[in-house]
Amino acid sequence: MKPMITILVVEDDDKLNRIVCAHLAEHGYKAVGCLSAVEAFDRMIDNIIGLIISDIMMPELDGFKFAAMVREQDKLIPILFITARDDIASKQKGFRIGIDDYMVKPVDLDELVLRVGALLRRANIANEKKLVAGSLVLNADEMTATVAGEEIPLTVREFNVLWKILSYPKKTFTRNQLMDDFWGAESESTPRTVDVYITKLREKFAACKDFEIVTVHGLGYKAVLK
Repeated sequence: MKPMITILVVEDDDKLNRIVCAHLAEHGYKAVGCLSAVEAFDRMIDNIIGLIISDIMMPELDGFKFAAMVREQDKLIPILFITARDDIASKQKGFRIGIDDYMVKPVDLDELVLRVGALLRRANIANEKKLVAGSLVLNADEMTATVAGEEIPLTVREFNVLWKILSYPKKTFTRNQLMDDFWGAESESTPRTVDVYITKLREKFAACKDFEIVTVHGLGYKAVLK
């Protein structure tokens, strides 16, 4: 069975947001609706997002700033703007930031689905969303981790933390960096929570000798491939 792709819909018009999400769901996607960019970042912590659909004119943080912040973290995730702004300057600004497509409201929902499909195919070619470290295979689409073909059960946050540190072998991540990435600035958790998650990951992958999560004393953690 093909894994369901999650699409983040960032649109402050609640009615339009619900319509777009419902139409995407009818075509086999899991749609996560957000009414602001701030809420979108919260949702991105606990979901593996395959594509982002975003308005430009939103409160607190507009679509341009949102897309730029996403691009700092992820160079490949497709971003599609849907907006009432039809001027060439807005389109140029969006594409300079790194968005992949641009639709002007009112949006034809069937055309939207076609564009989403095209963007996802292109992204899949560019990024298989698999991370391999010896016998370990992390699959971001399926949110699975297997060692020598045997699946190791992980929570979403455990998966995201492991994906992050294995994506940058030998790079040290401080506890605060990991807290900001996966718990958010508003979380009441302390940096010691990161230690608990690292301990759980070490226990779950104790039998895998292809990588090690090393403590960098006074700083944080890094992954070392063997």
